[in-house]
Formats: sequence, C-alpha cells, structure tokens
Amino acid sequence: MEMTSKFDPPDSSITTSLAAIRTHPQNDHSQFSRSISHKEPSFSEASSCTPPRLSSTSLTNPRLYVSQPSTPRLHSFTSPSKQDDLHTIYRCISSVLKKDGAILSVAASNGLVYTGSQSNVIRIWKLPEFTECGQLKSKACMVVALEVSNDKVYAAYADCKIRVWHRTWEGTIKHVRLATIPRTGGYVRSYITGKDKLMKHAGPITSLAINVSDDILYSASVDKTVKVWRISNLKCIETIHAHQEPINAIVVADDGVLFTASDDASIKVWRRNFCSGDRPHSLTVTLPAKYSPVKALTLASDGGVLYGGCSDGYVHYWLKGWFSGQLQYGGALQGHTHTVMCLANVGNYVVSGSADSSCRVWVRDPQDGQHRCLAALQGHRGPIRCIAAFLGRNSSANHEEVEDGCTICTGSLDGVLKVWRVKCTSSNARGTMQSNCEYFDLA
Repeated sequence: MEMTSKFDPPDSSITTSLAAIRTHPQNDHSQFSRSISHKEPSFSEASSCTPPRLSSTSLTNPRLYVSQPSTPRLHSFTSPSKQDDLHTIYRCISSVLKKDGAILSVAASNGLVYTGSQSNVIRIWKLPEFTECGQLKSKACMVVALEVSNDKVYAAYADCKIRVWHRTWEGTIKHVRLATIPRTGGYVRSYITGKDKLMKHAGPITSLAINVSDDILYSASVDKTVKVWRISNLKCIETIHAHQEPINAIVVADDGVLFTASDDASIKVWRRNFCSGDRPHSLTVTLPAKYSPVKALTLASDGGVLYGGCSDGYVHYWLKGWFSGQLQYGGALQGHTHTVMCLANVGNYVVSGSADSSCRVWVRDPQDGQHRCLAALQGHRGPIRCIAAFLGRNSSANHEEVEDGCTICTGSLDGVLKVWRVKCTSSNARGTMQSNCEYFDLA
C-alpha cells in the first residue's frame, strides 16, 4: 500500500476526454459529469485532517485529498423509523490508496473486485482478505466503466473503446486479452436515421450493461446514444438515439428491458422488437425525474423497483406493477446533500454514493415496501464515484446470507478505495449489541 498526503490533479489534456466530464457553461475548467449540480462540494487547501466543507460552488480545479483509513472502532446506527427493533453496526475494514488518481469504476464477481482509475491499470483484489492479486493493463487510460459476466471482463476507456478479457481459474487466476471494441473501420446502420455510422461512440462512454440471455452488451455515451453489441462476435448491431442530452447510466433487467438515464431529467424504458429483422429497441415509456438530471441507476434484486440517483441529492424510485408491469413513482430517499453519483443494489439493500463524500445504505422492507436508512458511511475526502455491493463477506455469497449483512466497496475521486462491512441486527435479540463490543468478527 502506498500512502501520500495528497497527489496532483490529473492532466487536464487527459481529463477532458473522460466519460464523466463536462464543461461548466461559465468557465473552461473540466468537471466530472456525475458530480455536476447546484449542490457540489468544493475542495480547497486545508491544513487539518477534517473533511472539506460543503459549498454551493462547483468542482473547479479540485484538489483531491488522501482519505485516512477509518477507525476500526465499531459504529452503530439506529433506524429512525423503527428505533425499537433495528440496529446497524458497520465499520471500514480496508482503506487503500494507490498512485493511480481518481477511482472511476468498480465491479465485483466470484470473490474478486476490479477497480479502474485514471491510469491505464485495472487492479484486481481478492476477497475476503482484500489483497491485490493482479492487474490488467492497456495503452489507454481512464477506465470509466467496468462489467464482469461469465468470466469476461469488459472495460470502457476514455478513448471511447471497450477492452475485453477472459478470466480462467486453472490453478491461479489468469486474464487473457480477447479484443478491443470496436475494431477499426467498422460501420453500423442507425435504425432511426437510416444512415451508416461509425461503430465507435462519438463521445466518451459513461456506462455498460450486459444482457446475458440475449448475448448483448450495451454501452451508453455522452454522445446521447446507446450502442448494442453482440457478445459472440463483438459487432455493433444497433445504435439507439435514446436522449436529447448525454446519457449517464444504463441498466438492463432480467427480462431484457433496458433503462437509460440522462441529463435531460428523464429515464427511458426500451424493449426489443423480436418481430423485426434487425431487432431494434423501441421506446415504451419515459419516466420524468422531477426536473433533475439522473446520474445513476440500479434495479432491485427482484426487478420490482427502479432507483435513480439525481443531481438534487435524492434517490427517486419507481415501483413495478406485478400484473400490469407498468412503473409508478414511489417516492424519494432523502439524506444526501449533493449529487448522487452511483448506486448499487444487493438483496434488500440499496447503496448510494454521493458528491457529498458519503455513502448511505438503505434497506427495503419486502412486506410493506418502505425504505429505511441503515447507515451513513463517511471517511472519503472526495466525491464517491463508484460502488459495488454484495451479500456476506464474499462477492460469490448467496442470498441465504442476507442476515449477515453486506460488504460495500466505494471508490472516490480522492483516489482511495474503501471496503465496508454493514450488519443489520435486532436490538431485541439476546446478546446483540453488547455495550462493550468494539468489533464484529470478520473471519
């Protein structure tokens, strides 16, 4: 582990090509798009180790600070809505800083965690001990999105291309580079304009999603389009002109329904038309997000709830009717003071990361559908850009371990990767919440 007091801001010539960067209309300074809002933190030089104050100014020439490892002392949090029967204990179990710059993407699969940053290195971490066990390197820098599926790792870079690796488990974990998407000189026909388009996105990629059953990889971009790639041959089979503004996030449901979120303050729902020869996606409904740009998306494990993290600091959610299948607005989770930049869902847990440098853990009651905030995880010194969450202590854990809580990996623009354990217990249970207990067993 390499620790420093701070590191220099990234090279502006590279930063401007990042998928999540915009230019403020009143100046020329580069910004990360998922942190843009009227409620963003300001980073200024500080002599103490206290977190920077939050202000209404934007991220202009940010200085990124090293986050010190959180205290191992156990914290407890009581749900305000059910203080008599619900307690949460949580702590940071690991805090790592590498000289890679801001952490921009994270993905977890089969006991491994992959992290992408401003450098050209994807680091691989082994769970539950959380030790680095490998690296994936390329000539391109800035890994802005990561997805792992069926032992394949998909990484989107700031050069608008996607690199693919194959993972093997023969004795030791190995990754073999398979391809770069798209290949040079490829074209695809847009089903809306009817004109040939270069397969490569015209702007930085912001998000990836995989539909395993249909052999499809989706990529969204600031160029306002979603491209559809066939995984088997890595060819682009469709270009969806989805929004009027840059697309920040996409997610696909188990039934193949695609959700896209944009700066135009809407979420759009798309279905594939299997009656058509080229199987174009068709728009089924547009969900307004209360006039706030949508920066992040996630689906409940059962697909019954869609969550959208917005620049107003709220996590808005929509409920799916079990008979009609239609989505109806359910409400908003309030707690963050700045833009919600990333979301994750596992079991009944919903995890949100924000530009206010905090992460919140929510639980949805499967009986009444109500949400309760279990914990507010604080310790980063910069906006939280990416999150991965899984049940138990290992990303390959099954759903039977939901009572054992969840593990959360948070990556921040401060360059620090943190791992948290959150455990929800009943305060009425015998032997629970001992007054002299400072740690809970991680073995």
